Amino acid sequence: MADLKTCSIDYFPENILIDILSYLSVRELVRSGRVCKRWRRLVKDQRLWRAVDLTEWKGVTSRTLWVLLRQYLGSGLRCLRLRGLLLSARAGAFLSEAWLQALASRCPRLRGLSLLHADLRGLSSCQLLPRTLQVLELRGCELPQGFFVQSASPLSGGDVGENAASGAGSGSRAGKGSTPAPVPAAGIAIETLVLENVPSFTDQHLLSLRSWERLRHLELRDVIRVTTAGLRGCAVRDELAGLSALRALELGNSGRTQTQMASLGLGEGWAGLEELTLGGKEVRPGLLCVGRLRDLRGLRLQRCSLSEGRVLRSCKGLRALRWMEFCEVTFQGRQRKQDEEEEEEEEEEQREGRGQGGQGGQGDRGTGQG
Repeated sequence: MADLKTCSIDYFPENILIDILSYLSVRELVRSGRVCKRWRRLVKDQRLWRAVDLTEWKGVTSRTLWVLLRQYLGSGLRCLRLRGLLLSARAGAFLSEAWLQALASRCPRLRGLSLLHADLRGLSSCQLLPRTLQVLELRGCELPQGFFVQSASPLSGGDVGENAASGAGSGSRAGKGSTPAPVPAAGIAIETLVLENVPSFTDQHLLSLRSWERLRHLELRDVIRVTTAGLRGCAVRDELAGLSALRALELGNSGRTQTQMASLGLGEGWAGLEELTLGGKEVRPGLLCVGRLRDLRGLRLQRCSLSEGRVLRSCKGLRALRWMEFCEVTFQGRQRKQDEEEEEEEEEEQREGRGQGGQGGQGDRGTGQG
């Protein structure tokens, strides 16, 4: 035992030190970089900045974002999570167009962006976001009216970031041997869009997603201003219109607010839709229309109470169905009286759905004027 010598952490190999530092939060990581020059160099290693979560850092401001971007974030960044100031005393927008341009320039491998309680009304369009994004998550955010509309201007959205990157010598793909040209409708590369508790998201926003030719996965949770008419307008008929690339759709309503029963819009049929998730108050109206989704391969039901008979009646015509999944589902006993009541409720809901579909156009026009 006397021959054993103690050693400090400075004797550890750098790869082990980086593994240890990976367990720290972003704020603790920045503080660790102030210990010494060696730790500062280790903290800037891009292996520590692949997935950055800033939602737990309550004091994040626009100045903090600039410091992180200039000193730490770089080519290693793959996923970024941010919390806005919408619910704080300093309520306001802190994602500026200049910062997004710099983000696209310095982080060319960014694939996922998650925003929580962010005020995006200062941004004219989602095309200002990095063009490399494949996953966009918006939770509790505020959106401008035309946020998802794709424009054909020469410097729209991600092209601004790409041109800035070319000017900085980063050599973006779009800048090689090409002159500025209008952005095609397929310019946005986002494949997965998640919207949760976004009260400003309306049918107009949903309809503008029809030009997103790469959108394959869409999740709408507690989006209370989306109606049956809006969902019908996005339905794909014979693969000629609507969200033609969409393969997975989720509709959920927790019941905290009045539901619009948007899932009744599935009754229009949706060619190519392979996976459907229904949750909360959208389960029962959605099951009325599931039988028309001929390409459906998977069905997931969440947070609801229903009978086995209802599920069997709804899915008996789905020949392509391969799997079903139930999460937090309470099954009621199969009683004859309950089945009769359910049939009566189904007929009533169908009548309500037809009424909503007939009034959908007027409601949409009223929303647009607002």
